[in-house]
Amino acid sequence: MSNPPPPDDVPRVSCTRCDREWDLAYELDELRAGNRALEQFSLDHEHHTGHYPDDVTPWRVTCTRCPARERFLAERPARRWAVTHARHTRHAVALRSPEDTSETILDD
Repeated sequence: MSNPPPPDDVPRVSCTRCDREWDLAYELDELRAGNRALEQFSLDHEHHTGHYPDDVTPWRVTCTRCPARERFLAERPARRWAVTHARHTRHAVALRSPEDTSETILDD
């Protein structure tokens, strides 16, 4: 007995740099990522290829004094990392949105 094809409503993601398109059935069925399937795929894709799929741009958080830096796909974890780093190190942290707006987070 063979596996049935994935339903037509499975989200798809593409990458023009890789010239490929994927459905997110694996992230939904095997990883059980639920509504974070696109985020999980995007993070895995960047980890393995060095770039994000089409239409995915991360929030970038960079310390202005030390090499600490991270990327996040949502504002909340990016802001949390920036505030926590600034609070613990007293370093200023640059928080840059996917739209390329920037703000500096300082320890209060």
